[in-house]
Amino acid sequence: MGALSNWFCRPAVFGAAPQTAALGSSRNGFLRPLRKPIRWIFARFLEIGSTTELAREVAARGVRNRNGNRMDKKYIYRLLSNRAYIGEAVHKGLSYPGEHDAIIDRETWDRVHAILTESPRTRAANTRTETPALLKGLLYGPDGAAFSPTHTRKGDRLYRYYVSQSVLKHGAGSCPIGRVPAGEIEAAVIDQLRAVFRQPEMVAGTWKAARAQDGEITEADAREALQQFDPLWDELFPAEQARIVALLVERVDIGAEGLNVRLRINGLTGLAHEMLAGDVGEAA
Repeated sequence: MGALSNWFCRPAVFGAAPQTAALGSSRNGFLRPLRKPIRWIFARFLEIGSTTELAREVAARGVRNRNGNRMDKKYIYRLLSNRAYIGEAVHKGLSYPGEHDAIIDRETWDRVHAILTESPRTRAANTRTETPALLKGLLYGPDGAAFSPTHTRKGDRLYRYYVSQSVLKHGAGSCPIGRVPAGEIEAAVIDQLRAVFRQPEMVAGTWKAARAQDGEITEADAREALQQFDPLWDELFPAEQARIVALLVERVDIGAEGLNVRLRINGLTGLAHEMLAGDVGEAA
């Protein structure tokens, strides 16, 4: 996978009319070096179902388009929709059999486009059974021991929990809070984050921190960015939700009296920047 950054994954451009386009050996020669990266991108999309997450992974590997720019989710979408990769040429909105070899098989193409035709909300909902543990590495009990995610299955149902390391190492009774349902504790943390984003003092603090990096950001910009979090959250893919929680939350302490969520102020600033830039705008 490390070689991915050496690949320039740009869609092929076919400008000539399909009935006269000379897409022979020269075109095949052009597509040949794209075979591995394009197949990886298609295969990876089938695994995660999100152009947003795929664009993030591609960017993390340092892959750029032919102009040296980042491949955002819109570019990834166009790439996944490029019929040249299935051996076709397009002219005036109509596709025709090309004279070049396909580098993506029809079954893969159809599976990718079956996913693309679903709404972002539906795609996100379809991945809930693979929900990452939002509080992995962040949750601690009253004795200071970390909680680890675990799960059990009963029939077709999956039950997720966080279990104290004290219990795992020393047995039941070694910690006053040994196990908590994952869904309940995660929902409680998200509710606290939503409440924080509505607090004027938090908006002001985020704005001041963001302004230090970008003097053009106004307090209204910061408020608008943070207010997007609430309606956007449920449409995000689980992997993106987990990334945002890790960005925002430094530590969650659980005790008999409730939760204490410690936030990262620089994380709030980073999230506000992402919101303003449109990097956390859609689940797709």
